[in-house]
Amino acid sequence: MHRHDEGQILDVELTVEWLPALRAYARTLTRHDADADDLVQETLKKAIANRDKFRAGTNLRAWLFAIMRNTFYNNIKRARREVTGSADCIAGTVSSPATQEWTIRGQEMLAAIHRLPTHYREMLILVVMLGETYERAGEICGCTMGTVKSRVNRARAMVVADLEGSPDRS
Repeated sequence: MHRHDEGQILDVELTVEWLPALRAYARTLTRHDADADDLVQETLKKAIANRDKFRAGTNLRAWLFAIMRNTFYNNIKRARREVTGSADCIAGTVSSPATQEWTIRGQEMLAAIHRLPTHYREMLILVVMLGETYERAGEICGCTMGTVKSRVNRARAMVVADLEGSPDRS
């Protein structure tokens, strides 16, 4: 634990409680388990290194999500400068047949969510799946509450259209 000047405690146990939510958000950003684990680790490493910058009275979870989001986008910028292979390489895909109808439907929905543009996908995950408020999602992503609401609604419509086979996936 780290004590701030104002007496605020940066509780390590509370941070550990949020690991599933951090990992879920990382998974939606990266789309791969190993990359998600790396992003969570990098986020926590940065949070620990910058714990003196955490302001007492603010939301630690939102602060961690903001660090994760910034780290993710910085990594994308860096990776674009270091492209080494084809993005559609078959070696990166895994195939395992589903055995039950609900598994297939769940996979179809997740695939539709993964096809969303990143800014829609992250809002849908933050608000709908992780339960963040519109206000907190706006803080995390650096946009207004109206933008958050619009993106969540548009993301929902895009997923429904995708699942219904509608050509409107703009």
